[in-house]
Amino acid sequence: MKINVNKDGKKKSYTLINSWQDVTLDKWLKLIDLQDLTPTQEAIESIALLSTMPKKLVRQLNIADVSIIMQKIKDVENTSATKFKNIITIEGVDYGFHPDLEEGLTLGEWADIETFIQKDIQKHLPEICAILYRPVKEKGKDAYIIEAYDGNINVRAEKFKRMKAEQVQQALVFFWTFVSVLSRITVSYLTEVIQKIQNQLKQKTSQVSGVTSV
Repeated sequence: MKINVNKDGKKKSYTLINSWQDVTLDKWLKLIDLQDLTPTQEAIESIALLSTMPKKLVRQLNIADVSIIMQKIKDVENTSATKFKNIITIEGVDYGFHPDLEEGLTLGEWADIETFIQKDIQKHLPEICAILYRPVKEKGKDAYIIEAYDGNINVRAEKFKRMKAEQVQQALVFFWTFVSVLSRITVSYLTEVIQKIQNQLKQKTSQVSGVTSV
């Protein structure tokens, strides 16, 4: 999408994103951070981030033009694809979304995801995606196998900053739907359950031995 600007009698063209696919996870996280700014500052930073126009020039645009550009950006985001993709490709490598969250998600995977959520989900989206998406080892017509989770996600998380924002959004919608159904299966919940069981065992042991607690 082209933005034509007339300045000092000269016409210059700049490029604005044509599709939400042009927005990477790294850029999307920066856009999320802009929500704490004033509307004017958010508009300036958003246009500079999603176009080739220098920030200095963005500041010189009139309000009407800024309003049009921001509406274009909003329209692009609203027309983003909504179909979830199990397999994505980054730098020529296929990564598969965890194929069996309900039966195959390990305690280690969930513990790491929960940790990143508690720290700051926005800042740790690349790490969360690196847990949910892993290199595809085998792929058939209707199934695929991904690498086992070993906790070493730093390199993959850095690559996932170049993931498309809409891919991340789709994956998170899918994942949070799963989490909402199985929200009780969290490390903190399991800890509470284990503590209750331990307390019950202590009480039964005391009763059997004839000792009562004060």
